[in-house]
Amino acid sequence: MTKSEALLKIENFQKALSRLEEGVKEAKNELDKDGVIQRFEFTVELLWKALRAILLYNGIECYSPRSCVKEAFKANIIPDEEVILDMIEDRNISSHVYNEEKSEALFERIKNVYLKYLINLNLKV
Repeated sequence: MTKSEALLKIENFQKALSRLEEGVKEAKNELDKDGVIQRFEFTVELLWKALRAILLYNGIECYSPRSCVKEAFKANIIPDEEVILDMIEDRNISSHVYNEEKSEALFERIKNVYLKYLINLNLKV
């Protein structure tokens, strides 16, 4: 993994994060909230791929979202592994099962917990 490839992965994550933030701010109804959840799923996917790229650039291999998060925490790339592991779990659940109550709870977690955490991440190569 080259530095420019890792930087591109970080940039892609940051673009997705901006779209997620925009979606949260603009959400007015159930359709909007469903869109936020879709953006969240995409953002989490790009986050773990950015973490993997940073790790690979630094000579650390990982192959799954969970292992990459754990390695990123060990390498001091992220300040807290539990929040991202919770995001991955929520992403996995939301992409396979639709339940209105769970979707509303997930939207609230995205809005009140996950978005703030992601905005404060400062990923660097």
